[in-house]
Amino acid sequence: MVTNKSLDELVVIEHLLYDAHVSWSSYFNARALRLTLEKVRQRVRFEGLSFLTKTLPRLGKCLDQALTGVIPLTAANHGFDTMVDSELPRFLGEFFSRIFQQDGALLLEPDAQCVKVVRQVLYLFYKYELPYTETQEQTVIDSFKKTEDDLIHSDATLALLRDVLDESYRTRRSPLTAEDLKDLTGGLSTKILVRITREAKILLAKVFSSFDGYNIHPRHGPGVVSTGERLSAKYVWKNVSHRITEVYPFDAYFCASNGHVCDTYNSFDAISSTDHSAKVILVPKDSRGPRLISCEPVDFQWIQQGLRKAIYELVEGHVLTKYNVFFTDQGPNQRGALLGSSTGRYATLDLKESSDRVSLDLVHLLFPSHLHRFLDASRSVSTVLPNGEKLMLRKFAPMGSALCFPIMALTIWALLTASAPDEDTRESILVYGDDVVVPTAFAESAMAILEAFGLKINRAKSCTQGPFKESCGTDAFKGINVTPVRLRTVWESTPRPNVYTSWIAYANQLFDRRCYSTYNYIVSGLEAIFGPIPDEGMNLSCPSLRVSSASKTSFKRKQDRDLQKVLYRVRVEESPSVTQVLDGWQMLLRYFSEATSDIPLRPGEHRDGHDRFIPIEPFAVSRYTKRHTSMLVWRWR
Repeated sequence: MVTNKSLDELVVIEHLLYDAHVSWSSYFNARALRLTLEKVRQRVRFEGLSFLTKTLPRLGKCLDQALTGVIPLTAANHGFDTMVDSELPRFLGEFFSRIFQQDGALLLEPDAQCVKVVRQVLYLFYKYELPYTETQEQTVIDSFKKTEDDLIHSDATLALLRDVLDESYRTRRSPLTAEDLKDLTGGLSTKILVRITREAKILLAKVFSSFDGYNIHPRHGPGVVSTGERLSAKYVWKNVSHRITEVYPFDAYFCASNGHVCDTYNSFDAISSTDHSAKVILVPKDSRGPRLISCEPVDFQWIQQGLRKAIYELVEGHVLTKYNVFFTDQGPNQRGALLGSSTGRYATLDLKESSDRVSLDLVHLLFPSHLHRFLDASRSVSTVLPNGEKLMLRKFAPMGSALCFPIMALTIWALLTASAPDEDTRESILVYGDDVVVPTAFAESAMAILEAFGLKINRAKSCTQGPFKESCGTDAFKGINVTPVRLRTVWESTPRPNVYTSWIAYANQLFDRRCYSTYNYIVSGLEAIFGPIPDEGMNLSCPSLRVSSASKTSFKRKQDRDLQKVLYRVRVEESPSVTQVLDGWQMLLRYFSEATSDIPLRPGEHRDGHDRFIPIEPFAVSRYTKRHTSMLVWRWR
């Protein structure tokens, strides 16, 4: 048993490079390995961990852009020495030479397996959740505020478009010329924009023709709310915005039944109708900085979740959208990226700040008018920044709103489908949030159209040429999945549940990529802290390694006569639950909003010395799970 509980990030990279040497020793030989290890140690000694979390990922971004074939690889611009008479980096040059020519241009037949190896080394610590600096946090907040200012520009374009449409409906002619919008829309003529807008409006009108915004099933979401309620307190209404109750009456949407209304009617006067703001928080994203989330007030979240579910069900079942817009399945976009990388027929588009650039005016312009009152009533009009500043929102909904994702996806789909030149192009458009797959021949037009309506394309990450594509977490090169393992959870020597489950998953992913030395190093560190860990060969419902040094005799075991099998005592991760008893009507309201009729059979808790398969209700109105809190417990499996 290894007794060293520490794990050195530098040593992880060293083992990863050794794995590359073992698999590709014909050109990444012992001398190349030694020189590369010396360079890594030297850079880490001078730059610290930022070499792994920032410098290497920067080279990775440069690599990805060069893989598209648009721009050549220029390693010198990213802090790496180049080989003699070459633009390629000396660092991992043996692999880069099998991907690029000496001038940095992509080879005619680049080695996809070398791409996979290099990206694994460069991106391993890109998502490592280290603390952010105040400068990084302020940069994200400033960008959020700047986007609001940018929407003023795009909203002016939308206002002109609305005027053109209104006038054309009345007079059957367009009163403005192309020059009126040229400066605002990057050269796209009024005629084109009006046609796209009109067609997008028709598409969305067809999708929502039978949608009843009153027929929703409100519920609370899993996230934090800006008003501070947690667990059972979310069902005790102290404030419901007057904007909500004008559309969704309190007695119909915030009470369990007519009996609830009658019994508590006298207390309604104590419920205020203030229009609370959302609240900005920062959550981990990657080494460049955090991600900004806007938490919604509890009353808005309640209605948003109901509308979100109704829209999901409508769109995923509607004949116009069920094969093109997805909310719960990333598979089509991932397969589109793989197919596009092998055939070149499909391009993947990456939108920048997409959730913040779908303005309220754009939603009002495109979506049918009967939907506006429901969307507006459930939308926060302002958010509070970490410094206490209140920011009025021009965007429809920031990330954090339950309606941000579906409205953004439908906006993108409608604009692209409305501008598609033929039926084949329409059928090939795939949208999952802001991840978009389109036919390659349509890619440039698609980007220009989205930007004309105020969205912003990240052209550095949009893969419109070459054999590299990425969508919905899948990175593909020439039909091969080259997605690297990205470590997120920071290693700790104390036995924490998130370290246990996350690093077992990381180790297994590296094992699947034949990184056996790295796998063994991580496993040795895990076993030093947690003791023996089961492997998948034991077929237990608990975190398990692909291969473990522990044998079955390393665990306590017993014979279960009911199941006629041997049970082992192993660690599992569980979130603690708390019991909070509310007034009966609030508990009934929770039951109606969250209960399900699906009661599966699964192993029960340890009772009377036996584990039996017994029916367990997955939901109980008085029991709550403490989210973001878990613990490792011993269970028989």
